[in-house]
Amino acid sequence: MNEIVKQLLEGRLPDRIFPFLWMHGEDEQTLRKYLHVIHDAGMNSVCVESRPHPDFAGEGWWRDMNVVLEEARKLGMHVWILDDSHFPTGYANGALRDAPAELCRQSLVREVHACPVQGTYTLNIPPVPQPWQPNLFEQYSLDKEHLRVFSDDRLLAVLAVREGGKTMADILDVTEQIQDGTLAFRIPAGRWNIQVMYLTRNRGPHRDYINMMDARSCRVLLDAVYEPHYRHYRRFFGNTLAGFFSDEPELGNGHLYEYGKRLYENEDQAWSVPLEERLRKKWGADFTKYLPLLWEQNFARDQIAAARCDYMDAVTRLVSQNFSEQIGDWCRAHGVQYIGHVIEDNGQDTRTGSGLGHFFRAEAGQSMAGIDDIGGQVLPQGEFSGPYGLTGEYRNGLFYHFVLGKLAASAAAVDPRKDGRAMCEIFGNYGWEEGVRLEKYLVDHFLVRGINHFVPHAFSPKPYPDPDCPPHFYAQGNHPLYRHFGELMRYANRLCGLLGSGRVVAPVAVLYHAESEWMGKDTPPEKVAELLARKQIDYTFLPSDVFSEPERYAFGADGRLLVSGREYSCILFPKAEYLPAAAMTVARAWEMRGGKVYFLDGYPQGVYDGENVLPFEAFGNVVPARSVAERLRADGLAQVQLSSANRDLRVLHVTGKNEIFMLVNEGKKDWRGTVTLPASGACYGYNAWLNRLETLACLSEGNNCRVTVSFPPLNSIVIVFDEPARGIPLYAPWRKRGKCVSLNDGWVRTMCRSIEYPDFSAAEDVSLPDRADAQYPKFSGFYRYEREIFCERTPGKALMEITDAHEGVELIINGMRAGIRIAPPFLYDVTGYLHEGTNVVAIEVATTPERELSSLPDPTRMFLGLGEKVVTTPSGLDGKVNLYLQR
Repeated sequence: MNEIVKQLLEGRLPDRIFPFLWMHGEDEQTLRKYLHVIHDAGMNSVCVESRPHPDFAGEGWWRDMNVVLEEARKLGMHVWILDDSHFPTGYANGALRDAPAELCRQSLVREVHACPVQGTYTLNIPPVPQPWQPNLFEQYSLDKEHLRVFSDDRLLAVLAVREGGKTMADILDVTEQIQDGTLAFRIPAGRWNIQVMYLTRNRGPHRDYINMMDARSCRVLLDAVYEPHYRHYRRFFGNTLAGFFSDEPELGNGHLYEYGKRLYENEDQAWSVPLEERLRKKWGADFTKYLPLLWEQNFARDQIAAARCDYMDAVTRLVSQNFSEQIGDWCRAHGVQYIGHVIEDNGQDTRTGSGLGHFFRAEAGQSMAGIDDIGGQVLPQGEFSGPYGLTGEYRNGLFYHFVLGKLAASAAAVDPRKDGRAMCEIFGNYGWEEGVRLEKYLVDHFLVRGINHFVPHAFSPKPYPDPDCPPHFYAQGNHPLYRHFGELMRYANRLCGLLGSGRVVAPVAVLYHAESEWMGKDTPPEKVAELLARKQIDYTFLPSDVFSEPERYAFGADGRLLVSGREYSCILFPKAEYLPAAAMTVARAWEMRGGKVYFLDGYPQGVYDGENVLPFEAFGNVVPARSVAERLRADGLAQVQLSSANRDLRVLHVTGKNEIFMLVNEGKKDWRGTVTLPASGACYGYNAWLNRLETLACLSEGNNCRVTVSFPPLNSIVIVFDEPARGIPLYAPWRKRGKCVSLNDGWVRTMCRSIEYPDFSAAEDVSLPDRADAQYPKFSGFYRYEREIFCERTPGKALMEITDAHEGVELIINGMRAGIRIAPPFLYDVTGYLHEGTNVVAIEVATTPERELSSLPDPTRMFLGLGEKVVTTPSGLDGKVNLYLQR
């Protein structure tokens, strides 16, 4: 039997979950208590975060960290440290406030002036650019008192650009023609504009953050945060202290958290001295002539494509080398891991601004691939797109559902350094209305996409209620769902350990679109990923670096296409104007050895080899994107075969010592049918919630196995192929059979707040379903429903079904607790709980804290002029109760 399964059945939990513990300078007793609160909820690690701490990396911080590390060691827990005094990473604990200006961020700013049709155009050229104007969000969050003002703004170049230009001869450097601050430009034939390029550090609210493209600047973060922690806690490094976490590091150009803008739409571009040196080397002494092409649309497409790819390639490689790799190297040299995530929102993973321009390069130095899901990004049946959130920001639902999780899973698969480790920061800022039902959906959503570590956001020891990005899972004892959340974390920890014990089988390679997007029009990755996922075909995003740096990625394409020990059966190239030449060269050679290469909806216009844009020489097969899934199914690349099509069924296949499959129903309806899996051997169901092996109805068919399954939404099935189990009990799950007794009348309902549990009061007679929120619209806590059941004889088998309740449910029969459930239908095998005669049944339903907090003022909503939030979440036992009995 699988060793991980054995350990799980013995009650040994993996160590795959490390929630944020926010540090604000709390007293010692509170810190120790919260370490126990986290440990008691099934988590063996914690990630401490200054949120903010009043004395980060000072004596107060060391005092508090002493407590955390000491208590963690007693409990056998590991500690991670978020690597700055507040997010996003890059503030370096304020070290840049007084540092030399050359260590701080810098932006390239363009001002454009249209020329007359002919004659001489006279233009006044100020020595510095126009002042920066913060947007609404920046006005709300801006720390004006500490906003650093720099005095080294300067004019970089003045260029005249011919509209519709064909070659670089249509861009003229006219900087030398400026006399006493005035340009007199004699206009050649055609339409021209003057583009004034400035370098400035006076852009954005994060101007005193490190420059991610400068090694010396990034070193400031190491000196200000990492080195002091090593000096204080060297003895803990590599044992109790597991590593450091970078949170949302950014290049920082443009406006704060401004998503959806491609390179040419940015107000300003990221800049640094090392970047300028690279561009000089690439473009020559007159490198400034290429800068207008970062924005210019009305120019030769090949010239634009090459310039933008050169610029973004330089930016992202500098980020990788100077930030991610430098920090990762430091951590490895000091015996700890380096993890974290960048902002990926709405496709920001290939863009600058709040992102780092290239997901794989940005996390190159990390020991795990990382993403985050916060604030309503992933939602049940949430593939729709449109406005969401407080400010009505755009939400690309297809990206969040079909790309986000697979980005981390892909980086974990292709980068040998990560060795399959994929992490997701999860649950944060969904609001107090987020309960365990939604959290169960989110956990399953990311598990089935290949995530095997989680960082829940967050435990806050502040006095309840802390308004900072709720929910908070314990909330000083005020969160009714704390114990239910703990059961969910045990479930997640078990599956992280089991599914993370092998390699994810995702046989379809899809080219990561970074270069394609930088250079021109391209197909967003979600448009392809959705088509595959809907047909149960798993996929991996491969960056073009895999093809251009084969040694780093253990890449080979001699007959088989191998990346970091994983084999791929085909390569898909989504439709794009331009593609990187390295990928084309390898794909062409692999096809000649029998490999399958598909171009979706047509060939590219050209390929770029880093020097020239070349015409594309056709090879491979062109396949309409709408039919690619059918083509791949015909190639035998679907993970499973279903007896009836289901677009909402997701499948994960993990291979290693055993073949393991996870199936998740992300739809709204129950699904029943047979699933044919490419595996053989003894077949078991692993019930991760109850931590037991269960029998499955299955039939072997050669090298395949057909399994009969039935599961509702919000539920998952894990199937393990192994040797016949010996000495391990197998459970035969009992379905809804036998005599059905409806138990919808005769209940007495009592209630109490979480902090008062179990001191129930206010008894009332009720019938089911009971929408308790209609009677108590501002109450949050526990509702307890109790009644008696008379049995003429002790049942042979018994199953109790609670069709719905909000949120978490615990069943108690004759004083015996039958367990917690968090997703409907709430099913309990109560065989052995009922006896002849009178039985007392109690059902405790825990709510979210939302209702009792709904009338509190929300500063953000008030600032934005939004009204009071409307509460729609139901409360109470709002379903029915059925008892199925067999003699």
